[in-house]
Amino acid sequence: MNAEIRTMRTQAELALLDAFANHKDRLVGARDERVAAFKKFEEAGLPHRRVEEWKYTDLRALMRDAKPLAAKPDAAAIAAAREAGRIAGVDARRIVLVNGTFVPELADTAALERGLTITSLAEALVAPGNALAGLGRTVQTNDVVVALNTAFMADGVVIRVAKDAAIERPIHIVHVFSGREAAATFTRSLVVVEPGAKLTLIESHEGAPDVDYQVNTALELVVGDGARVEHVKLGLEGSKALHLSSTMAAVGADAVLRDFAFMTGGAVCRNQLFIRLDGASTQLVVSGANLLKGRQHVDTTMLVDHAAGGCQGREKFKSVVDEQSRVVFQGKIIVRPGAQKTDARMATHALLLSEEAEADNKPELEIFADDVQCGHGATAGALDEELLFYLKARGIPAKEAEALLIQSFVGDAIENVAHEGLREALVAATAQWLQARS
Repeated sequence: MNAEIRTMRTQAELALLDAFANHKDRLVGARDERVAAFKKFEEAGLPHRRVEEWKYTDLRALMRDAKPLAAKPDAAAIAAAREAGRIAGVDARRIVLVNGTFVPELADTAALERGLTITSLAEALVAPGNALAGLGRTVQTNDVVVALNTAFMADGVVIRVAKDAAIERPIHIVHVFSGREAAATFTRSLVVVEPGAKLTLIESHEGAPDVDYQVNTALELVVGDGARVEHVKLGLEGSKALHLSSTMAAVGADAVLRDFAFMTGGAVCRNQLFIRLDGASTQLVVSGANLLKGRQHVDTTMLVDHAAGGCQGREKFKSVVDEQSRVVFQGKIIVRPGAQKTDARMATHALLLSEEAEADNKPELEIFADDVQCGHGATAGALDEELLFYLKARGIPAKEAEALLIQSFVGDAIENVAHEGLREALVAATAQWLQARS
């Protein structure tokens, strides 16, 4: 007799199955892609600790339920988001998504620079022609969270920068959850920067502090040969939010991509980066800073695939972990057989401010070429007592001395942000977090 083995579904998994069954006919565009993606979820379920890439962030345990899909925002929700995401000292073109929906009246799309086009994903999904050519194929991944995003994606932003166009004014995609009841949003954005073009892209996520909403957001970024792109993400979610983010970037030859993530909000956050260097002599700088307290859980999982030779990669992450919070870093660098002359360095450092704080670091290298320079490192520890004594001996109060050391520690990562206004805003945000802590 053969015993039948049945997969036990969690409450969240069952809710997602019901949601797709009830909404798949109302989700416009990309029907075949949605069905195929959801089938991956049906087969695998939510990722758990026995899945290597999710061993430190057991989503099946952390995601107790799946919230209903967010409805389109009403006038009150739109009004509440009118001033969201403004960054002092940064003149950015704001594109606002409220509860996962592109809001035209809050979008600064007048007088676009030559070579720049901005549309909503919802419009592009039903537009004739190839408005979404390449969507879902920027970087291939079997990740279940990405599959769920593909199945449920409702809206987002599609940005195209024409060849050799220099967009001096940053574009800021503002994600705001202003609902009064818990809901789930699935946003997908596609940004194509053609050869020789230049763009600074900002993403920010914020929401109500007392609502346990859920966010699954994905960004596909195509960087053409010789293009220059800086992407800065600000994670300022509400204190009860579940935030799942996936960035998939394909980078051409002689290009420069800088990516920075700054996380202070959310109850559980997972930032995934899947980056493939397709062209030779490309420069990649990936960095981030996490400032955590309470019982926050933030996971940065990154895969950098060097598929072409002569590329330089620098990855540096700094985390300040207070109270009972937990930070996770998983970084893997792959060097393909033909990617000779690769120069790649990866480092992650965690500063633990309490005995209950936790840091889990797992850097990895997979090298299939013999003429490369690659290295990785990971550290976790407390504040340097000698440096603290040095500052206090010169009359600086203990809390202020701690703040100075923490700000210096985080500032080492923030220095990787090229845009001066953004860099200053991040320094100010760090100081504000430290002030709230003291």
